Amino acid sequence: MNILLVLIPISLLLLAAAIWAFVWAVKGGQYDDLDTPPLDILVDDENPRQTAPSPGDAQDGT
Repeated sequence: MNILLVLIPISLLLLAAAIWAFVWAVKGGQYDDLDTPPLDILVDDENPRQTAPSPGDAQDGT
């Protein structure tokens, strides 16, 4: 029964930390736009990046 005297304050501290982290995230703008990021994957890039260098651009280092 004495363990409750330890566990209840610890749980209240963890709850306060979770609430503080949530408020910090909301004030930081983490939840401003939840709809657009999943749709960004569907839009093509205007200038796609070149993934592999062309054969003439490769340097041997010899």
